[in-house]
Amino acid sequence: MSILDQFGHSIPAAEIRRLREEEATPTLAGVRPAFSFHQADNITPGKLASIHRLAAHGDGRAYMELAEDIEERDLHYSAVLRTRRLSVAGLPMTVEAASDDARHMEHADLIRRWLDECILEEALFDILDAVGKGYSVHEIIWQTEPDRIWPKQFIYRPQRWFDPDRVDGETIMLREATSRLPLLPHKFLVHRHPSKSGLVLRSGLARVASWAFMWKSFALRDWAGFVQNYGQPLRLGRYGPESTAEDRAVLWSAVANIAGDCAAIVPRGMEIEFVEVGDLKAGSDLYERRADWLDRQVSKLVLGQTTTTDAVSGGHAVSREHRLVQEDIERADARMLRRTLTRQLVQTIIAFNFGPQDAYPRLQIGRPEEIPLERVIDGVARLVPLGLRVEQGDMRDRLGLKDPDDDAELLGAPRAPAPAPAAPGAKPPAPEEPPEEEDPEDGEGMPALNAIRRRAAKLLETPEAVDALTARLAQDADGALAGLTDEVRAEIEAATDMQDLARRIARMQLDPKALAIAMGRGMAIAHLAGQAALLDELAPRPAAERLNAVGGSAAGP
Repeated sequence: MSILDQFGHSIPAAEIRRLREEEATPTLAGVRPAFSFHQADNITPGKLASIHRLAAHGDGRAYMELAEDIEERDLHYSAVLRTRRLSVAGLPMTVEAASDDARHMEHADLIRRWLDECILEEALFDILDAVGKGYSVHEIIWQTEPDRIWPKQFIYRPQRWFDPDRVDGETIMLREATSRLPLLPHKFLVHRHPSKSGLVLRSGLARVASWAFMWKSFALRDWAGFVQNYGQPLRLGRYGPESTAEDRAVLWSAVANIAGDCAAIVPRGMEIEFVEVGDLKAGSDLYERRADWLDRQVSKLVLGQTTTTDAVSGGHAVSREHRLVQEDIERADARMLRRTLTRQLVQTIIAFNFGPQDAYPRLQIGRPEEIPLERVIDGVARLVPLGLRVEQGDMRDRLGLKDPDDDAELLGAPRAPAPAPAAPGAKPPAPEEPPEEEDPEDGEGMPALNAIRRRAAKLLETPEAVDALTARLAQDADGALAGLTDEVRAEIEAATDMQDLARRIARMQLDPKALAIAMGRGMAIAHLAGQAALLDELAPRPAAERLNAVGGSAAGP
């Protein structure tokens, strides 16, 4: 039997059998031992530089062992690295079909059924081991059946069993006794996760974190020595010249054991003095601040920020900004993982089962980019009164609420009670008068103005109202104009601006009371003229003609 991969290459039956079996197994006496050395023991700058130099030249065994030691011994690095890996491993995975074609939908359904087996989900955390070491390798055990071919197991293989090709420095190859063997196609899942550009062995976070680990180990070692030597008072025993060797031995035994036993027997005439070192707190804080500073640098290296791991000043706003930085890194990690899984797994599974295709399903990893719920609610509340139509089901889905049952007790405005049935023989209630029709030209949302218009139109239909308004306007006009002499009129017409008019009137020395009355009546005339103009626009045509007559009388004397 022969099948084709996504590139159209034929896979003979012999290789198909190898796809179902383990290839990169550990060896007892070979170059792939199950157990490793601890390169972090007695780490020094010279030893660390030597390990990095070997990795830069293609021998990454010691470097991968050191990276594993750092994860085991540095609590902070292990915590932040695990946080970054778990944040991506916990993201939802979805499958997007290549198109709406029935054939492409069938391909996507096959990948979805495989994801439901949780085979990939269990391996995601180990696949993301590439974040710290630059790359990770998993051996795929394929399940080949007549109706389907897909991976049934991912076996994590330590990176120290592999090395990059000495020619290109990138192609991952399996270590053997005297050589490096190329990996069998479709047998290994190799995920590259570079944190910096360059060779794969120099692209992991562990290479940078190893320096912080070494300096921090020095600080912790010095701190432990400081606490051991100065954490308790110095015990000093004195003896005189007459003491014998046996006396000195007894005194030494007392000084050496008093810290643990808190009691000792010494000969009379001898004394023990406890000497305390001053300002111990300042000395201990030095080591603590150094270790904390290194931990913060590691947090920046792995998570891009420090707020989610350490309490720092800045409050809630800084925490939100730092969380956004962490989400950016999370999305970038998910994109790199998505490319690896789509190209090396999804396309291979589809090709094995349906043959080479012109387009393949795409695996999506990550949270959907959704608008915050508060903004959705605010937007709907503002736009629905303006005519936006929104389905209640869509809003319930966003809020996570189910459709209410018919007999459920509902929140919200109470419903109007249903009318009680009429008694036999009772008269039906009189129908309510329909509301007055509004002019179709009226704008919406102007009920007060429409009411004024209707009342004004009814008022102006009576001749008595028009006559009364005409007489009041003529009386006020005559009274106001009577207080203005020809001299005042001339000054008003000659003034160039309001300041000039004020100076001219001041020079006239008019009676203030009479001037105030005249100005008040003038303002009343202007007010009545404005009302007349408004009513002229609102009133029906016959009333408008009578209102013009009112305006004519106002412009008279």
